[in-house]
Amino acid sequence: MNYARLTYAILVVSLLSACGKNVQSAGTPGPGQMDMPVTVITAKVQRVPVIVEAVGQTEGSKEVEVRARASGILTKQLFNEGDKVQAGATLFTIDRTPYENALAQARASLAQEKANFERAQRETARLKPLVEQKAISQKEYDDTSTARQTSEAALMASEARVREAELNLSYTHVTAPLSGITGRALRSEGSLVVPGNDSGLLTTISVNDPIWVRFSFSESETQKLRQSKTKTEVKLLLPDGSIYEHAGKLNFAASTVDKRTGTVALRAEFPNPNLVLLPGQFVRAQVTTSKHDAFLVPQAALFQSEQGKLVFTVSADNKVMPHPVETSGWLGQDWVVTKGITAGDKIIIDNLMKLRPGAAVAPHAPGENPAGAPPAAAGAPAESGKADKH
Repeated sequence: MNYARLTYAILVVSLLSACGKNVQSAGTPGPGQMDMPVTVITAKVQRVPVIVEAVGQTEGSKEVEVRARASGILTKQLFNEGDKVQAGATLFTIDRTPYENALAQARASLAQEKANFERAQRETARLKPLVEQKAISQKEYDDTSTARQTSEAALMASEARVREAELNLSYTHVTAPLSGITGRALRSEGSLVVPGNDSGLLTTISVNDPIWVRFSFSESETQKLRQSKTKTEVKLLLPDGSIYEHAGKLNFAASTVDKRTGTVALRAEFPNPNLVLLPGQFVRAQVTTSKHDAFLVPQAALFQSEQGKLVFTVSADNKVMPHPVETSGWLGQDWVVTKGITAGDKIIIDNLMKLRPGAAVAPHAPGENPAGAPPAAAGAPAESGKADKH
């Protein structure tokens, strides 16, 4: 940035703003006038973290759909929407009557097949000594043995049908597959539900502790993250600007770059014991990739002009000097300044709109009175005492 051009632009703006007023020359106060008091801080080099920030969105670490596995009329809803439920808890019940009837029929068929199998066993046992004595033919015995095996297979099939009927009956109790927070009930009592279509979706369950945050970094930012030698920690800025109390950690980084956006998808996991974060919430994720030497300058001390950012400093003879600066973002409420100032510079943090390059000022530290000014409370008690005497 051209320093002379910037100084000239600031001077022109200052002169125009003073047009029509009876002003003294820069740095030369008129009779009875004091130099403008300004508050200054001393620039110090600090080890500042390099923070990469991106907008992210929260989601449950586990999100499942609760679906009906049996057809029928929904008879009861046994939970309140938004409640926390435990795995295995019954959420809905479906009309059991058809499935109880099916189970009864399967058990009756099983009893019949058991009787057939027992009869086949007895017949085989009765003919075995006869075939050994050659009282009957071998073919007659073989046919009886085959009938016994067929009956045994039919018995096994009946047992399987009973287990299936019992399983179908159990599906009339729709249970929570995991512990978590329930969503909105999508079907009301009295509705017909059928597995395999939209009517089968009854509600959702989300695990919000821990909670996940998805966000994306550019290729260059991701490269810095991969090269970082420090432990990667993720912080969240909530919509109100406050910092979330728990730090997170990265648990996923995509191995490819999104062709549409040129970014790499990332995901971080955060503790959420008090359920402060809700799925679907937009937050800002901050990741520290490294640290570097820089200056922290208060927000009020940095002036934004058409030519760029600058700060005003006080020279050794108490004159105003503008300095174009470069920044690399924010750290808390301060700007991170990487170029334009040096250690020991006295940076002006107030009255910026009244300053002119080269103007004389009366610098003082924060909380102190300007040089040459009487203490704020020095005369008040004395005058008060005189008033009491009168």
